[in-house]
Amino acid sequence: MIRPAVVRRTTWSLPLLAGIVLACAAAGAGAAPSTFGPVIGSALLCRSQLDNAYFHAYLTEFFGPAYKREGGAYWFRTEASLWGANVEEVMVSDDTSAVVFVAAILEAKPDELEKSVRAAAGTPFRAVDGSRYPLRKSIPGSTIAYANDKSKIYCARFKPQSVR
Repeated sequence: MIRPAVVRRTTWSLPLLAGIVLACAAAGAGAAPSTFGPVIGSALLCRSQLDNAYFHAYLTEFFGPAYKREGGAYWFRTEASLWGANVEEVMVSDDTSAVVFVAAILEAKPDELEKSVRAAAGTPFRAVDGSRYPLRKSIPGSTIAYANDKSKIYCARFKPQSVR
């Protein structure tokens, strides 16, 4: 025969255990995996093939679903860093965009980010004009742009045209 104290304790601990498991899963959902730099960093520097379905699946797996879909892209909040700067958001193109791209907003000014990328990855960037806030481009095609007091770095490629 089951004693009432045991039944009460069991019914109380099951919801608690479920809550702890869910809290642990949610806490780990935003942490960056060890592959974040090689996968996302390489894509941002145009050093890898751009496949928006792959990057969408990768970001969803490690950071949860996109928090919005806007401007031809899925937007993901991240807890990660690249080249010594915190990465706030990563965007990956959706199928409505004319280009395939991966982009990120980093907490660094563009000139600081440019120096960090060059030191860590060896990729040089050049200003495309003499304006106060110039775009900076690398030879492979990566771009660093101003995003208020932060940087946006991205790699974009036109979609291949289908043969008819």
